[in-house]
Amino acid sequence: MSDRRQNSGNSARPARAPRPQQSVQPARLVAYEVIAAVRESDSYANLLLPSRIQRARLNSADAALATELTYGTLRMQGFYDKVIELVADRTVDKIDPAVLDVLRLGAHQLLATRVATHAAVNESVALASQVASRSATGFTNGVLRTISRSSLEEWRGWVQDETEGTDEKLAVLHSHPAWVVRALRTALEAEGRGAELEQLLEADNAAPKVNLAALPGLVESADAAGLGDANHFSPIGFELSGGDPLGVTDRFGGAVRVQDEGSQLAALALSRAEPVQPGERWLDLCAGPGGKAALLAAEARLGEATLIANELVPARAGLVRNALAGVPGDVPVWELDGTTIGAVHPAEFDRILLDAPCTGLGALRRRPEARWRKSPGDVAELSVLQGKLFDAAFQALKPGGILAYVTCSPHLGETLGTLNGAVARWGDALEQLPTRDILDGIAANPLDIGGNGLTAQLWPHRHGTDAMFIALVRKR
Repeated sequence: MSDRRQNSGNSARPARAPRPQQSVQPARLVAYEVIAAVRESDSYANLLLPSRIQRARLNSADAALATELTYGTLRMQGFYDKVIELVADRTVDKIDPAVLDVLRLGAHQLLATRVATHAAVNESVALASQVASRSATGFTNGVLRTISRSSLEEWRGWVQDETEGTDEKLAVLHSHPAWVVRALRTALEAEGRGAELEQLLEADNAAPKVNLAALPGLVESADAAGLGDANHFSPIGFELSGGDPLGVTDRFGGAVRVQDEGSQLAALALSRAEPVQPGERWLDLCAGPGGKAALLAAEARLGEATLIANELVPARAGLVRNALAGVPGDVPVWELDGTTIGAVHPAEFDRILLDAPCTGLGALRRRPEARWRKSPGDVAELSVLQGKLFDAAFQALKPGGILAYVTCSPHLGETLGTLNGAVARWGDALEQLPTRDILDGIAANPLDIGGNGLTAQLWPHRHGTDAMFIALVRKR
């Protein structure tokens, strides 16, 4: 590998903000700013990128480029880091963090886009001159020119040769932490489908389609037909055919929402598990940011039920109120600690959605940076909270009421682990419902769901959704 390595570079130093007086193509500058903010401030790219695009007044082509560069770089960061290490002959923690961001961005352009080599290298060098010392430009130029001399497949081969262990090879090639690869393998093997692991890892790194939900009773399917093709499974959803999704939602006054198809199915599993009786009381226990709450509010309105949304974090409670603004009627938004809801409001609700806080490993397509922020210790900590929330929600159910336990994670510790713990604690008071059959009765097309039928695990590679876990239980 020595003929591919570049031996000069900078020692680690705090990243600097770009100097505006230097000329860098605006889309690349926006992508860099978002990637740097993700690293420095734990920002979320999906929240920050739209505002940066708007602030920079990018046209549609530049906005698309900034989006591809941002998400593509964050998704494949682990693989690009290994390539950079092979070329620079040092671990990435020995490279100035700002320069490393530039190199990752440049590597993505060279190995995964149609950007011309000279443009990718020259723009990266110009960007390095803004965010680091002058000596960084030579290092950046050398590393990226070396990367550009070989194809993606050649680099994949060299990276694989330099990595030991089956899961570790998959981890670096598909840019996931090794512990996440093992967790995903275990979850698939629980369904007897461990052979699908590479398909899942590839799906995690593919840009997801923009899904829309037309809120029932507020937008008829005929009115929304011009938005795009109907979703494969959700009876209320569409895939956006093109254009700005925010423009669509504004046009319909919030009655059409951007929402993953898996999230739509999770909410509908609760609202359509059985016919709604007028006067029912529903609760969305952990409602932020409010997408499922809006859908439940529309469903409750049709069935003459009432919904209450709860969200502990004030800022997220504000997002819930905004989401609910598109649904006629008053939906109270509480700001209570969800773990106390059973003691404060015992046996009050006919249906409860518990979309529990989780690692978010099921939404890596949309929030690619989440894979680098989580650790196995987070699973253990969250599973304790999930158990407390489950017990509180079950206490708040009326006898005969239905609880939907939902996570946007396929990790068995957060799905079957939490559910089985609750089943053991509640014993005969808890009845597991045939979740798979209920979802099949709701879906527009048959769902290929594994397991014993009492739970449903959706998958990006199999269903085109986030990896949502859904379990319906009844309080006897």
